[in-house]
Amino acid sequence: MADQVAFTLNGRAVAIPAAGTRALLDVLRGDFGLHGPKYGCGLAQCGACMVLVDGQPARACVLRTGRVAGRHVTTLEGLADPATGRLHPVQQGFVQAEGAQCGYCLNGMVMTAVALLARDPDPDDDRIRAALRHNLCRCGTHQEIIASVRRAAVLLAEQRAAAP
Repeated sequence: MADQVAFTLNGRAVAIPAAGTRALLDVLRGDFGLHGPKYGCGLAQCGACMVLVDGQPARACVLRTGRVAGRHVTTLEGLADPATGRLHPVQQGFVQAEGAQCGYCLNGMVMTAVALLARDPDPDDDRIRAALRHNLCRCGTHQEIIASVRRAAVLLAEQRAAAP
């Protein structure tokens, strides 16, 4: 079907008919039942809708689904190990360092932190702040969020060291 958009979602091939001009956030939440990405502002200002597209942070509220054709999209739900259900080290870091209060910004913070730590495995606080500067937290848990990213960096380093 010519009007289908095919892409990889959380590691599996998917296709959605007539979705090219729809916001990716609407497709993820409405068609696939994924509720990690949140609707926040709808203007790419808050980061609540953040997903990874080919490993890079992208704001799903303004990204048209047609733009992800043939690409890899990862949502918060796609971070955990599907075989074991074990949380991704960044998710675990946020749990251990208590980086969430209301949790609304958590999706964007986690997804942005995953991308940051993939390109910079040992960022200092200034680099963490710079990476997260476009993610808004209304509760003001910024110190806990930075501590969560630092903890995630340690967990990822431990995971790399333990890998065969």
